[in-house]
Amino acid sequence: MVLIKSISGIRGTIGGCVGKSLSPLDIVKFTAAFGTWIKNKSDKKNIKIVIGRDARISGEMVMNLSLATLQALGIDVLNLGLSTTPTVELAVAMEKADGGIVLTASHNPKEWNALKLLNNKGEFIDSSDGIEVLDIAEKNFFEFVNIDLLGKCLNNDDYINIHIDEILKLDLVDVSSIKNKKFKVVIDAVNSSGGIAIPLLLEKLGVNYIKLNCVPDGNFAHNPEPLAENLNEISKLVVSENADLGIVVDPDVDRLALINEDGSMFGEEYTLVSIADYILSITPGNTVSNLSSSRALKDISDKYNCEYEASAVGEVNVVKTMKRNNAVIGGEGNGGIIYPNLHYGRDSLVGIALFLSHLANKNIKCSKLRSLYPNYYMSKKKIELNDKVDLDKILEKLKSKFINSNEISTIDGLKINFQNEWIHLRKSNTEPIIRIYSESISEKNANDLADKFISEIKKMIV
Repeated sequence: MVLIKSISGIRGTIGGCVGKSLSPLDIVKFTAAFGTWIKNKSDKKNIKIVIGRDARISGEMVMNLSLATLQALGIDVLNLGLSTTPTVELAVAMEKADGGIVLTASHNPKEWNALKLLNNKGEFIDSSDGIEVLDIAEKNFFEFVNIDLLGKCLNNDDYINIHIDEILKLDLVDVSSIKNKKFKVVIDAVNSSGGIAIPLLLEKLGVNYIKLNCVPDGNFAHNPEPLAENLNEISKLVVSENADLGIVVDPDVDRLALINEDGSMFGEEYTLVSIADYILSITPGNTVSNLSSSRALKDISDKYNCEYEASAVGEVNVVKTMKRNNAVIGGEGNGGIIYPNLHYGRDSLVGIALFLSHLANKNIKCSKLRSLYPNYYMSKKKIELNDKVDLDKILEKLKSKFINSNEISTIDGLKINFQNEWIHLRKSNTEPIIRIYSESISEKNANDLADKFISEIKKMIV
């Protein structure tokens, strides 16, 4: 049983005690807190919130509870039904709604679900807003309306198509070149809502596709995080079907992983890098990714004499930095593409359209395109924490030890940049762990660097 209450949303497992899992009472409580926060922030008489969900088995149950709670607060709800996180984000902005809720636990296993909370711009609420929502929930500061003031619910299951049409209008989405290439791809949507959205997009782009795990029933066919170790089946199918590439998304379709025609991984970190290469080659400008993302994006930015900046981890932090720097492209190294000409949210659908445009214009194989970019190798490890560990003290000691000859960043945990490699240590917002990301010019070097710091930390914990 797990319930994680964070500024970015409420995440937990289904089944268990109230307050220790994502129980029905907790779903109602935190939905009511968010709805109350929205009402408190607005001077409008009629409040509207957009809601959508991924295909998790618990999704319909969680949706019904959240819908009823919002209506009981006197809030009108636009229900997108089975949808994607970026679709809900776009819908909030297009509908001029007061906020949004996405019911998804992203890449977590099927027993998890979550409420991801959006502001009136269709962007994740920031830390100060999140603290206010949690405070309302903690104090039960919500009041339900009488029978004559109940909110209304309007269902609209066409927003994925609306989302796709908005993508096709973008200047840099080269529909004609994509259609002329007659690409053949394999899709793995881990039996969630990407199984609906991606085929619709590819059909409008004239791309032939083979579906794998595209039945949106929430029975994830493998670990839903789109990492190499979870993608053996699609890798083999790409080769056996002589496809041009493979496309993989997570359950809520905000992370995009690609597979080369030879079955090798394009690399989640390089999804953003390759799309940035395409964007900057036509519309040069600033770029942003988070501290845990590959330095390859900086290399690409340097290639076009553009400025790169690293933000703290988390989509909301990337978006804030992008807005401040007027970045033309940004995102996270986990395959999250943020293209502000469409909206400020990680979006696999626009990522697919931009990547296919890039590949079509380059007129080369997917593996050849990948070979054009720097070869960095990343190690992603973690250490489980207990309540007695003072992570801030540990990071301060490490900072003191390495500060003399290295570039240090402390905007999110501790990042140390060495000449040919870097390491980033930070406490997870969603799990009781220290995340340890490192990158170097070889896989061995990246792992050795991570192991070195793991050893240092363990000595300090004992």
